[in-house]
Amino acid sequence: MTNLDQMIAPFVCDVANGEIEIYNEYSLQHELGIFFRKSLPQYKVQFERNVDFFFPCTKASFIKKEIDISIYLPEQNLLEWAIELKFPRNGQYPEQMYSFCKDIVFAEQLKSAGFKKSGLMIFADDKRFYEGASDGIYGFFRAKKQLNGTIKKHTGKKDSELKISGKYNVNWQDLEDPLKYTIIEAV
Repeated sequence: MTNLDQMIAPFVCDVANGEIEIYNEYSLQHELGIFFRKSLPQYKVQFERNVDFFFPCTKASFIKKEIDISIYLPEQNLLEWAIELKFPRNGQYPEQMYSFCKDIVFAEQLKSAGFKKSGLMIFADDKRFYEGASDGIYGFFRAKKQLNGTIKKHTGKKDSELKISGKYNVNWQDLEDPLKYTIIEAV
């Protein structure tokens, strides 16, 4: 299988052409799952699979419990892709950006545990996710500041932090104004 960017290129074209309509995270998950089932008929494509299904005997602790989309071949015990999805709809910019970072950590954990590849796809039609001030967590998503290391929660109790092992750049791609997307593959 190729990288995630190449894999979803036809899907993105269909969204841009209006052939596929996505309007929230659930529609994104289902439309992308349908797309994968058609384009990868030899694989199982499943939604919201608990990590214990794939790693029942592991003592590893995952930051999350369910994988948005899993692509695998059960008869060959081949875990091809674990994909996390985001399509924020209600503002909460720093909280959602922190959630994006949490999904990156989860993707790294899934790859380390046994998936060949894993990643995160973010679709956003609110310009405040990719434009504006670039201080703190905003810089990773608005100013192409390299995303890695310790990311601290900047809202609420501010009692949480994440450790991102890889080094990532968030490169937003235009779809139709104001809709953009970015893909981050775990290393």
